[in-house]
Parts: sequence; structure tokens; C-alpha cells
Amino acid sequence: MFLTILAYKAESAGRTLIAVNPAGTSRTCSRCGHSARENRATQAEFACTACGHAAHADVNAAVNILRAGLALRNAAQAA
Repeated sequence: MFLTILAYKAESAGRTLIAVNPAGTSRTCSRCGHSARENRATQAEFACTACGHAAHADVNAAVNILRAGLALRNAAQAA
């Protein structure tokens, strides 16, 4: 229901809603792509055990979600 309302609001604003599965985005490094439970030491902190990238966990996840959404959009446009 939420996505239906959000899609309607996006359309009325001239935008397109792209639903992205957020599973694993908070454990995946937005810099190198390494995914591990250990990357998420606390609720707020993200520190990649592979490359050392550190960021706020929500910001890191948001970058991953944005990339996934853009990839879905580009794939849909190419089809």
C-alpha cells in the first residue's frame, strides 16, 4: 500500500518510483562492494573489513540503494 501511494505521489511530481530491495545494503561497502556482517560494527557505524572505508551506516546503505535504483532504471531504458 505504501509503495502505491508513493508511486502516485512521485508521478504527480513528475518523478518515477523505482522499488529496490534493500536487503544487504547496510552490510555492503559502497566503495569496494565487499559484503560481510562484520562491516556493520554498530547500528550507526560502517567500516569495511576489506578496504577500510568508513561511513555512517545509513549513508553507506543509501549510496548502495541509489546505485541499485539507477542500475534498474538503466536496464529498463535499454530494454
